[in-house]
Amino acid sequence: MLHTINKSPFENSTFETSVRFLQPGDPVLFIEDGVYAVQEGNRFGALIQSVIEKSNPVYALKPDLDARGISAITEGVTTVDYAGFVDLVEEHQVNSWL
Repeated sequence: MLHTINKSPFENSTFETSVRFLQPGDPVLFIEDGVYAVQEGNRFGALIQSVIEKSNPVYALKPDLDARGISAITEGVTTVDYAGFVDLVEEHQVNSWL
């Protein structure tokens, strides 16, 4: 199950809620304002690291990072372009956390 998160973690608890439902191996993809969660040095870094340590790959959409001026991201997060986004969607059932 691919979990997509598009809301800023500073404005709602979507990311924190979604973590409770992750199964080992479920990828997490941050898009739109959700990419603020992966910005290096913020309070969500430890939670992202715990997700990665549970064998859940974490991705962030590079065009959304660029659009928000985010260049430094939490270690272990992989950036994907639109083609990578499509690949993830094709490989997994999607759960969009709105």
